[in-house]
Amino acid sequence: ARLEGDHYILNGTKRFITNGGEAGIHIVFAYTNKELKHKGISAFIVERDTPGFTVGKHEDLMGIRATANCELIFEDSKIPKENLLGKEGDGFKIAMNTIDVSRIDIAAQAVGIAQGALDEAVKYSKERKAFGQPLHKFQMIQSMFAEMATQIQAARLLTYYAGSCKDTGMARFSKESAMAKYYASDVAVSVTRKAVQIHGGYGYTKDYPVERMYRDAKILELYEGTSEIQKIVIARELVK
Repeated sequence: ARLEGDHYILNGTKRFITNGGEAGIHIVFAYTNKELKHKGISAFIVERDTPGFTVGKHEDLMGIRATANCELIFEDSKIPKENLLGKEGDGFKIAMNTIDVSRIDIAAQAVGIAQGALDEAVKYSKERKAFGQPLHKFQMIQSMFAEMATQIQAARLLTYYAGSCKDTGMARFSKESAMAKYYASDVAVSVTRKAVQIHGGYGYTKDYPVERMYRDAKILELYEGTSEIQKIVIARELVK
C-alpha cells in the first residue's frame, strides 16, 4: 500500500479468506514499508464496495463446506487515509493480538467437533451389533472410547485455561492460546479418525456425520497458523 494524498493505494491478492465474499467490511493487512519487514505492516478498514476491490476464486474445500472461502483482489483500490487502523506499522501488532484470541476460538471449535464425534461413536456402538452383542461391549472399542474421552477433556480444560488468561487481562497469552490450539486440533483429528473407524465401512459413507467431522477437523491444524507454527510459538515463549 502506498500513500497518495488522502488515500492509500492498495494492490495485491489475499488467499483463503474465510467468509471473505460475505463480509461488508474487511480488515486488510498490507506493507506500507517493506524495508521494515514486519514493522512495516499496516492495517486498513476496507468496505466491500470499494472501487478496485473484487472477490475472486471461491475455493472448493475438503471440509468446512458451509463457509465461503475465497480470494480477495485489490487493483489500485483507493482506501481513505482515515481507514488506517492505528498508525503505520501497527498492523503486525494488531494481527498478533487478534490471532491470540482466534486461536482460543479454534481450540473451542476443535473440542466441539471432537465431542460431537465421540457422541456419535457412542450412539452407534449401542445400535450396531457384531457377533451377537453391541459394539461397546468389545474391549477394543472401550479402549478407544477411554482415550477419546480423556483427550477431549484435557483439550477442553486447556482451552478453558487459555480463555481465562484472556478474560483475566493477562498482558500476553500467546503460549497458552498456541498450546490450546495445537493440542485441541490434534485431538479433534485423532478423535474423528477413531469415530470413523468405529463406524467401520459406514463411517466412510455420508449416511453418518462422522465423515464430515473428520474432514472438518483437518482445517483446525492448518488455519490461524499450522500445528508446526504453534510449536514454534510455544518454544519461543518458553525461552524468552
